[in-house]
Amino acid sequence: MAKQNKLERTGTLRIIAGRWRGRKLTVMDSAGLRPTPNRVRETLFNWLQPSLSGANCLDLFAGTGALGLEAASRGVKKVTLVEFNNQAAKQLSQNCQQLGADNYQVVNEDAVIFLSGDLEQYDIVFIDPPYKSETWSEIARQLVLQNSLSVNALIYLEYPLTITRPLLPEHWQLIKEKKAGAVNYCLFKNTVEQAV
Repeated sequence: MAKQNKLERTGTLRIIAGRWRGRKLTVMDSAGLRPTPNRVRETLFNWLQPSLSGANCLDLFAGTGALGLEAASRGVKKVTLVEFNNQAAKQLSQNCQQLGADNYQVVNEDAVIFLSGDLEQYDIVFIDPPYKSETWSEIARQLVLQNSLSVNALIYLEYPLTITRPLLPEHWQLIKEKKAGAVNYCLFKNTVEQAV
């Protein structure tokens, strides 16, 4: 019985499309880690498809890497996966190595602290924090303060139906929104014309 419990602590994640299409990766089965469901990922990446090639991508709260690794598979220039949980970050690195990825960076750090010291600009950003953390608005504020978004950057936000949409910068224009199960997921466009 102990062996079965041990096995239940890991799961798998399947890359949907791109150069690693169909590849299955080991992911931690841990409280707070919620891989974005396949149907949500399919919809999201249909939205993003015209913008993926050559994009610099940031996956904050990367968790299992469901979003960042999918983006890497589909042709972004680089993906930075930021994950605070040590074990999850280690698993992300192992999965990237297993895929033979060369367009990634795994950062084992708190997302707010990472943003406060990061100098890069991103074309696509995924924000899907643990729901209990309620950090959506703070992360959005940091992205603006640090000038982390390129002009017309796309920002993906996922949050539970039980809360109202987090407070976001006025220049983030909502361009897509859907519901799936107990979550809202949205895509915003950074419409600011120059660095603030």
